[in-house]
Amino acid sequence: MAQVKPMRADARRNYERLLQEAAVAFAEHGEGASLDDIAKKAGVGSGTLYRHFPTRQALLEAVYVDRIEAIAARADEIAAGLPPGEALVEWLNELSMSMIQVRGLKALLGSAVTDGSSAVVTACGVSVKGAATRLVDAAQREGTLRGDVLPIEVLRLAHGVATASELANGGSAHIRRYLSLLTEGLRA
Repeated sequence: MAQVKPMRADARRNYERLLQEAAVAFAEHGEGASLDDIAKKAGVGSGTLYRHFPTRQALLEAVYVDRIEAIAARADEIAAGLPPGEALVEWLNELSMSMIQVRGLKALLGSAVTDGSSAVVTACGVSVKGAATRLVDAAQREGTLRGDVLPIEVLRLAHGVATASELANGGSAHIRRYLSLLTEGLRA
């Protein structure tokens, strides 16, 4: 097995500056922020950015990995305090709100819920899919969720709820309403 060589100090600084500038750029401009501008503001060339992050997707994931892990962890926290069906709905609400509040996150999660034929499986995707699977399985065992519903379908629908809510000016009231309409169709 090949051993991973630690990053040189200057490379680590470049990596960290790129992440900081990317977080600012994605917050201001969304996932379409200029990668060349990110590199320039970080004080490095575009080649350095692409050495660390070969794709826009890789950069998005690096910027948001902690947030995605926190969203996935919330699934277990919520499940500990609510019945399974309610826990699933509450987590989907929080997930949908996060997709609206954090620019670029919806695009990252959207790529995680594609059919998988063209998308690279990412750590973020694995984390969120795992959380969804735990919640969906529990709700199905409880009998509050249809047995034929797949976790990936629930994530795709949550992505759609976030998009629909954005079309209605992104208020949390819209997300709760849309989730309510959605979950009525998913009930056992």
